[in-house]
Amino acid sequence: MELISYNGWPNCLRLSNALVDLVVTTDIGPRIIRYGFLDEENEFAEVPEEQGKRGGDEWRSYGGHRLWHAPEDSVRTYVPDNQAVKYEDHGEFVRLVQQVEPLTGIQKEIDIRLSTVNTHARLTHRLRNTNLWEVRLAVWALTVMAPGGTAILPLPPRGTHPENLRPINSLTFWPYTDMSDPRWIWGRQYVMLRQDPLIKTPQKIGGLIPGGWTVYARRSHLFIKKFAYDPNGEYVDFGCNVELFTNDWMLELESLSPMKSLQPGEAVEHIEDWYLFRDVPTPHNDTQVERHVLTKLMETGV
Repeated sequence: MELISYNGWPNCLRLSNALVDLVVTTDIGPRIIRYGFLDEENEFAEVPEEQGKRGGDEWRSYGGHRLWHAPEDSVRTYVPDNQAVKYEDHGEFVRLVQQVEPLTGIQKEIDIRLSTVNTHARLTHRLRNTNLWEVRLAVWALTVMAPGGTAILPLPPRGTHPENLRPINSLTFWPYTDMSDPRWIWGRQYVMLRQDPLIKTPQKIGGLIPGGWTVYARRSHLFIKKFAYDPNGEYVDFGCNVELFTNDWMLELESLSPMKSLQPGEAVEHIEDWYLFRDVPTPHNDTQVERHVLTKLMETGV
């Protein structure tokens, strides 16, 4: 771990090994602004006009990876993360601790562990209730991916009729979701969403995905995001533990924990595991997903 200046933020932490590095901002956050192979481009999107900014009451996207609490609300969710965060070096991991949000009484923390031998990074997201009353929420981890790639949402194993008469998962649409949009690829086993810089109209989908993973394929690189799924949990947005959102400059891979009622002083955690692979073609159908993506997923222990 080293302290560096990155894109106008003078106090960033860089975690690295022989393969990849992560850059964590401490002037704002908690936020991971970069993850990628050494000396190669960032897998995450960044907002050029917001680089180096801090302070103020305006919510800024910045890019990278951030921590929210769900369900989404136009006031509570968009509390700015423009202030400095504290960081703690725990040896095997770094902990980022945000100041308590004055509006919500919630404190955000992220623990970051980077493998010494491969691309694996483990992020433990934590929300703590500092109020004197109960708060009900879910942990929401959002990763803003660089443009030009394809996200993949895996559906549960398919079956036949009439042997399978009960539903096994759900998909959630927003009022602006358009299934005729050419960025969608609707497969039998996988739903794919392409990021297209030429199409400004937002698209979003959510789902209850028992497999506990989603990926983003771009320029022969494959970013894998894995997370726990609780079959007994209550998930927001009609039962979503995964959500995908795209517009003309990025695509978000979002995972969510089940809803939890936090008593005063209580915290809830949500863990993600990241992996990055080279030489993976971008798939365009189910067969290509199984040929190129599932082989890499197997290497992570799926």
